[in-house]
Amino acid sequence: MNDPASHPVINDISNKLDTLTPKAQTLGVYIMQNPSKAVFMTTKELAETCEISEATVVRFVSTLGYKGYSDFQEALKDFVNTGLSLPERAALKGIKEPGIDRLHRGILEELNNLKYLYENINVETMNEFVDLLDKSHSVYVVGSRLSYTFAYYLGWSLTKIRKGVHILKGSDSTSFDMLTNAHPRSLVILAATTRYPNELIKLSKMIRRSGHTLLTMTDSNICPLIQFADLSLVVPSRSIPFIGNVSGMLAAIQYIVQELASRKGEELVKYQKELEQVYLENDILFNLDF
Repeated sequence: MNDPASHPVINDISNKLDTLTPKAQTLGVYIMQNPSKAVFMTTKELAETCEISEATVVRFVSTLGYKGYSDFQEALKDFVNTGLSLPERAALKGIKEPGIDRLHRGILEELNNLKYLYENINVETMNEFVDLLDKSHSVYVVGSRLSYTFAYYLGWSLTKIRKGVHILKGSDSTSFDMLTNAHPRSLVILAATTRYPNELIKLSKMIRRSGHTLLTMTDSNICPLIQFADLSLVVPSRSIPFIGNVSGMLAAIQYIVQELASRKGEELVKYQKELEQVYLENDILFNLDF
């Protein structure tokens, strides 16, 4: 788990603790000491655990500056998600518990994540991503560890829409060389998911200094790469994943790619016909012979 003192939510509670009522102090101390439990509790459950009223919980959240309990819970979730170790995630998901229909539970969890994404995704920011993808001479898409999956999917999909797209693995130090030698003011998209590899943080600092335009696609507002980016798209999810939430990030990527394609018109038709001809001439893809 992360050092609690390093997170804004915990800092806010700690800084205001002495000014709170005794009951609110009891609540604040419990949350600071048990964030991974508190994050899943309703106001009623928190109140019962701390032997206080629900009204005290609501006032406590308001005192910290949150519009409502759900906003506070979301901020606390970001902290917990970033800091959970693999064994803690396994325990959280009940991996060793018998008789659980994990398939159905997993599908329902992803459906809830997609519903939350539908209600909270910033479409304006996604469209700004598309604007930059449409205008940029060269595009580099970078990821590391889990986020390389999303970087590769985004980069591979973009190669079907436009030229000048490069996919880099952030864990490979040659990515520094590639971006140093890139076309001036290239567009760089870094995909970053919890638990945020340090190599991507180092890379984002270098990209910022290079003069390239840096975009980040991430899953939390506390992603450490955001501070270096010119534009960031946060793809929110409702749950804390065992390994990583996949559906939301893929849905965002599909929208960006399809929206870019819709703007290309006849240029896209010509380019994709050229690709299909290359596939055919080099026997790249399986074809049924009728």
